[in-house]
Amino acid sequence: MAGNNDRSDERENPHVVLAVDPTAPGDPPARVVVELVQRSATEASLPPTVTVDGARPLVVPATEAGTGPHLAALQRIADENGGNRACPSPGYEASVRYVADVLGAAGYDVSTPRYPLPKRRRRPGETSCCNVLAQTRTGDPARVVVIGAHLDSVRRGPGINDNGSGVSALLEIATRLGASPPIRNAVRFAFWGSEEDDMGGSTHYVRTLSRSDLDDLMLYVNVDMIASSNAGYFVQGGEGKSRKKFGPPGSAQVAVVLVEQLAAAGVVARTVPFDGESDFAPFINAGIPSGGVMTGDRQKKTEKQALRWGGKAGERFDPQYHTPRDRIDKLDLVAMDRFTRALAGTVAHFAMSADGRPPGGRAALTSG
Repeated sequence: MAGNNDRSDERENPHVVLAVDPTAPGDPPARVVVELVQRSATEASLPPTVTVDGARPLVVPATEAGTGPHLAALQRIADENGGNRACPSPGYEASVRYVADVLGAAGYDVSTPRYPLPKRRRRPGETSCCNVLAQTRTGDPARVVVIGAHLDSVRRGPGINDNGSGVSALLEIATRLGASPPIRNAVRFAFWGSEEDDMGGSTHYVRTLSRSDLDDLMLYVNVDMIASSNAGYFVQGGEGKSRKKFGPPGSAQVAVVLVEQLAAAGVVARTVPFDGESDFAPFINAGIPSGGVMTGDRQKKTEKQALRWGGKAGERFDPQYHTPRDRIDKLDLVAMDRFTRALAGTVAHFAMSADGRPPGGRAALTSG
């Protein structure tokens, strides 16, 4: 079954190491190495060190060891606050505090800008909600790689796959990267409110950026549901006949890197069009090259997809989607592990890129 977590083919304590070779200004792009290595329990507890050649390893542990505490915390928050983390609600505010505390402990300067809720979304005493933002102190602030995940759930359930999985992956990458890594371009981590209510948080954020602020954004990567129990492996961007489906120029190149990184993590992904149903939508509308990843929701897995990825044909990718059953025990942690590794590699790739925004035009992508 898709949620099988038996990984007997791997050694204990697997880690992904993102080793970046620093270069002087004007030199070719620094080399980024993504590899699976064996580390002892003692070594795993040590902070990254500087290697002999000057490369600083940035360690992203395997999902089961790395993102598990974040998933458990978000589940506990929902359980203690009426069974959900919807925005606005006490469960959402507790989620905001948790994310801000994790990022702050990792050395980031964290902001929680509020935005007004439309009247139809307001509840008594709740007229606004907030996003959570954190950016590396290093890297060119005029060349920003943005990766985001929505922090809210629906009111019917705790939203641990949708989208505690995306939030947990971002927190793990952010904490292991650190606030001051040796990177060429700045990395901004975004946790959006009100995605379940017409992408309210990300839409307000993009609409209130100045033209100069928008020009500083190299690209956007969206992470929304990466642990569906009957998981598929989907990359959004570079498919479709309209810009809303294909994405702005450069989106295909973002998708290529995501596909390549998933291949390195051991799975062949399928590229699909954007569907307008997550936080990439305002970035696409603003002309920012974008990509996204997901394991699927209400659609049913085909026979071909089951042969490619495992799982059960004829059943939904996520039978728990938008229900009270979207809990931590329903997650496919193997899929989440692969996506976390692929996203870490993608962040490293673009954070070290000497280019500006990815160039326009179609690229060779894996479809199926």
